[in-house]
Amino acid sequence: MYSFYGTWPWYISGFIIGMVMLSLIYFGKTFGMSSNLRTMCSMVGAGKTSEFFRFDWKAQRWNLVVVLGAMIGGWLAVTYMSDGSGVNLNPKTVTELQQMHIDQPDGKLLPDTLTSIEALQSPKILGILLLGGLLVGFGTRYAGGCTSGHAITGLSSLQLPSLIAVIGFFIGGLIMSWLLLPLIFN
Repeated sequence: MYSFYGTWPWYISGFIIGMVMLSLIYFGKTFGMSSNLRTMCSMVGAGKTSEFFRFDWKAQRWNLVVVLGAMIGGWLAVTYMSDGSGVNLNPKTVTELQQMHIDQPDGKLLPDTLTSIEALQSPKILGILLLGGLLVGFGTRYAGGCTSGHAITGLSSLQLPSLIAVIGFFIGGLIMSWLLLPLIFN
């Protein structure tokens, strides 16, 4: 018998994502989280100082439902659909993280080594998080969208630039996890 708790099988999650994408295509809309951030910045007046944010944000209001849905859906999943075990990592991954002095996120989504109050007081950890956020923001702008926009919307509508971006995301992730992360934390 299938349970609502834990990770949903790919065929259920994939089907739901596919139905959402078909609905968006039918209504002539596109999906991506970075476009929501651009809309929010435009709403609060960023268009006064930057040309990038000068557009009719009211035409994109529907897209803000995605942000609200992500927040509500995350809360519902953690509150009502989680068994409290947190993230189940592969034992080999746990061992490799421990070799870099990164703790396993027992019952949580992120390790305390990177997100606790004590960690955020470390200039090294704070610098890593700030630089990482800056690079993600720059990469999103440079690539013309975020991972969700390119990997879900772009690939489902067979856009070559999205395929190139997704390949770049995977290469960047491999370089980070296999080369840079061990250099930073060892």
